[in-house]
Amino acid sequence: MSLLDLCEQYFNTTNLYEILQIDEKASDKEVKKAYHKLSLKVHPDRVKEEEKLEATEKFKVLGGVHAILSDKEKRELYDTTKSVDDGEYNIIKDRDWTVYWRLLFKKITEEDIKAYEKEYIGSDEEKKDLKNAYLAGKGDMDYIVDQVQFARSEHEARLKAILSEMIEQGEIPAYKIFTHEPVKKRQRRHAKENREAKEAEEFKKELGLGSGENSLELMIKQKQESRANQMNSFLDNLAAKYGESKPKGRKRKAKETKETTMKKRK
Repeated sequence: MSLLDLCEQYFNTTNLYEILQIDEKASDKEVKKAYHKLSLKVHPDRVKEEEKLEATEKFKVLGGVHAILSDKEKRELYDTTKSVDDGEYNIIKDRDWTVYWRLLFKKITEEDIKAYEKEYIGSDEEKKDLKNAYLAGKGDMDYIVDQVQFARSEHEARLKAILSEMIEQGEIPAYKIFTHEPVKKRQRRHAKENREAKEAEEFKKELGLGSGENSLELMIKQKQESRANQMNSFLDNLAAKYGESKPKGRKRKAKETKETTMKKRK
């Protein structure tokens, strides 16, 4: 498939600027920032196990989009013809986009995330993201908190106040699911958040990570090293879900692989 076909498949548009949610006159810096922001949402190491396969494909497509819009000649060709050189894309499509991403952006620590959160909360960027998520999700808070960065339950009252003000000013429509959200629906959302936070904390403890400067980097590294085993587990779950028999000997093979890896590390 061509890059534009993949854009349509995974992002419902062939407009590269719409995918990154930027204007056609966006500067190189704005292109890079938009790519970074969106790629964080679909980075294979930052999504749930059941979302990894699709996230990986989206991550690859975003890499291709950025590779075009960050190159002056390729961008001019796209702006003029609204097409891309698929021959060239076919050459680079199999590159390791994770490495490409790391070369563009510095290593992220927990301190970086905290600093960014402090800058983001209450900013015009947050309000814009909140408005877009509200409209896309038709007022569904479950959708909104999944789309807006740092939208934890502790911020819900503040976020709802911002949206309510937008409704009063006529900026956005008043969806009933937002203005009269069922209590049980909100409780389920909060319970899910608490459960995921607990799982994340347990995972950090299993890896022996604290809250130091490089703990996030180490956590990602550990997850990458165990990606093969995680993928096997994911495929097993798919097979069970759709009634297919699991390949025999997988557990034994995984065990042997693990024992071999442990010996090498020793």
